[in-house]
Amino acid sequence: MRLADSLQILCVASVAIVVAIFLADGGAAKFGTPADAFTSLGIVAGLVGTDLLLIMLVLAARLPPIDRAFGHDQAMAVHQSLGKPALYLILGHAALLITGYALAENVNVVAETWNMFTTLPDMPLAFLGLALMIGVVITSLVVVRRKFRYEAWHAVHLLAYFSVLVAIPHQLSVGGLLRDGAIARYYWLVLYAAVAGSIIVFRFLLPVIRSLRHHLVVDRVDAVAPGVASITLTGRKLDRLRATSGQFFVWRFWADGLWWQAHPFSLSSAPSERGLRITVRGLGDASKQLPHLKRGTRVSFEGPYGLFTENARTSLRVVLIAAGIGVAPIRSLLETVSFAPGNATVLLRSHSLGDTYLVDELTDLCRLRGAELRIIAGKRPQGVSTWLPADAVRAGISLSTIVPELESSDIYICGPRPWTDAVVRDARSAGVPKKQIHYERFDW
Repeated sequence: MRLADSLQILCVASVAIVVAIFLADGGAAKFGTPADAFTSLGIVAGLVGTDLLLIMLVLAARLPPIDRAFGHDQAMAVHQSLGKPALYLILGHAALLITGYALAENVNVVAETWNMFTTLPDMPLAFLGLALMIGVVITSLVVVRRKFRYEAWHAVHLLAYFSVLVAIPHQLSVGGLLRDGAIARYYWLVLYAAVAGSIIVFRFLLPVIRSLRHHLVVDRVDAVAPGVASITLTGRKLDRLRATSGQFFVWRFWADGLWWQAHPFSLSSAPSERGLRITVRGLGDASKQLPHLKRGTRVSFEGPYGLFTENARTSLRVVLIAAGIGVAPIRSLLETVSFAPGNATVLLRSHSLGDTYLVDELTDLCRLRGAELRIIAGKRPQGVSTWLPADAVRAGISLSTIVPELESSDIYICGPRPWTDAVVRDARSAGVPKKQIHYERFDW
């Protein structure tokens, strides 16, 4: 059984377990009256919702098994997809319990809400956790998130940890299922401890330890184009990182205005024992400062992450396709990916020839390794979902007409999300199996 399948089964099983524990603890008999039914359904909603929240936290903890099984981008896609269901279940938990208690005490829901808030232990903390969770989910909606700067959104998103933490006391003091001595109490405490331990170890301790051990510093900054630079980092025993071409790290540069935020950047050349290189483009306030980094600036990191590597190969032929700064991992892959001369094609897509980066390096590598390099420049047509320029679309050109033997090739794609989606659609329409199409997203 594949690791990915095992992890998916484990997630489903965790939901089934919390429901089974409730039913086995007498919950199955607590549906006799409307009040009991509302209360029991509220408990189940809370249990499942909390379980989903813990799954979300684990998916964001960057655990190595999860990264190896799915890739960080896919893990975060699932993390995001669980946000709304988890919130709806927690809201349902509150609404159903309030209704059940109100029916049992023969009062209206407003009076019962106030009664719970003022008389039950730890309920103010529970309501605070609910309010924080609502705020986190709302700010994560695409239409809302676009209105926030990344740094502000990230700060709000970190409140998700606090929302779970402040909700724990009421589960122990009010929830009868988690009464002292109950199996459910120990199960949930172990679950909370495991999730907290995963976050502490993999999000905080290991990155700090590895950053100190490898002592990464900026060695040189080379201008590539206006607003684009290649940053070479040196350190100690970097071969022990076991990084490979195509992977990315989450970097934190300890310089004024940069130290308090971290960003993912892919390697733009093959990693070596003493050096790593990234190529960045100034798209945000922070990344615009990176081309001006001083030599000797300390760098901390998390990673390496990602499945955008040679290990994903299934075919002898390979096609590497990049747009914009997506050329970075493509450049590193071209350096190390295995292929016979004539069995590799590199496609660079840009609005104009001036928007292509690392072209000289790619040209030299293609000549050295026997790969074909093609630069496809021009603006896309309006109102048409395509990755190609307008003149190519009018001429009926597609990925299959550009690349021979496309169906028997592995395709690596890196660029903006809408553009990447268009390339994937073109490849799929040409009959390329999904397992031969490789890409990762960095807009999580």
